[in-house]
Amino acid sequence: MSPTGPAPQIPVVVLAGFLGSGKTTLLNHLLRASRGTRIGAIVNDFGAIEIDAMTVAGQLGDSTLSLGNGCLCCAVDASELDVYLEKLTRPAARLDVVVIEASGLAEPQELVRMVLASDNPRVVYGGLVEVVDAAEYGATREKHPEIDRHLAVADLVVLNKTDRVPRPALDRLRASLGGAASVVESVYGRVDPELFFDRRPSAERVGQLAFEDLLDDDDHDDDHGGERGEACGEAACAPGCGHTAHLHTAYESVAFTSAVPMDPRRLMAFLDSRPEGLYRIKGYVDFGAADRRNRYGVHAVGRFLRFYPEPWPSGEERLTQLVLIGSGVDAEGLRKALDEAVATAPQGTPDEHAMWGVLRYVQRDEAEEAPGADD
Repeated sequence: MSPTGPAPQIPVVVLAGFLGSGKTTLLNHLLRASRGTRIGAIVNDFGAIEIDAMTVAGQLGDSTLSLGNGCLCCAVDASELDVYLEKLTRPAARLDVVVIEASGLAEPQELVRMVLASDNPRVVYGGLVEVVDAAEYGATREKHPEIDRHLAVADLVVLNKTDRVPRPALDRLRASLGGAASVVESVYGRVDPELFFDRRPSAERVGQLAFEDLLDDDDHDDDHGGERGEACGEAACAPGCGHTAHLHTAYESVAFTSAVPMDPRRLMAFLDSRPEGLYRIKGYVDFGAADRRNRYGVHAVGRFLRFYPEPWPSGEERLTQLVLIGSGVDAEGLRKALDEAVATAPQGTPDEHAMWGVLRYVQRDEAEEAPGADD
């Protein structure tokens, strides 16, 4: 680890789903709604004419790589995928996130395996998103029973084309999906990009993009869905504004701040048993006496978890600041669980074993310089 902290890593999101589910439509929506976030894409059409790649390339320019006439999970191995990821994650590309749009016949768990096996230090797993055609789910499952396996390993399920399904049937479908993944509904692939990556503010400024910035008026036309002339029923919208319910209503965002350090064992107990529907966790953790040198950046998506120790910035107040994002989660329950993970013991002599659970989720080169690895 360098004195200035770990090298920036670029999330790699795997976007999967059977033919016609709406993957390319969703990707194109993310590109339009990214608000300055630089997105690269690997588009894997199954067929000699790469229609999806041409559609996406129109928005991405040189930041798209096309792998046509084959299935990515069968056509390349982890080392070959690294060649493509190297091109998109090199500093000169100046990208913030990479999306792998798999073909409709791909095995998503194999793509996840390849991303996790990457030797590229700039790559970090950004989650498996499975797009499901709500209107055709029954027929798709009958033709492709392996969809059960795909849903079981997904971190986020986007239930698309929900405008074509009556509400009672949609509720039954959601209940039947089960699993630990978050489920969000969409029409024309319109989901909030905050579920996938942190969007940059439209104007440069110091500091991290706050969750409230996602709700400003600039996004109203593009992100809130619906056709002109439909009433949305939102109090914030003018009558007849022509928009459906706001995208952010599909999930909860929970902010947590503590000036008291976190107890490593208690926090890991929370993270190791995080509840169903909790999709993303991001922020910084202060472990107090357990490691006075470093703060710990945390990145969790689905069941994936990683910590990034880095020296505390000079003069910065030592706080734990976390944002948790999910669908159907108990916001108050999450806050209570985090409150219970705050350290209660006096911050005196550190317990040399307290950080072992945290260090399991630190990359080896970083763990070698973290407390508990050598001392």
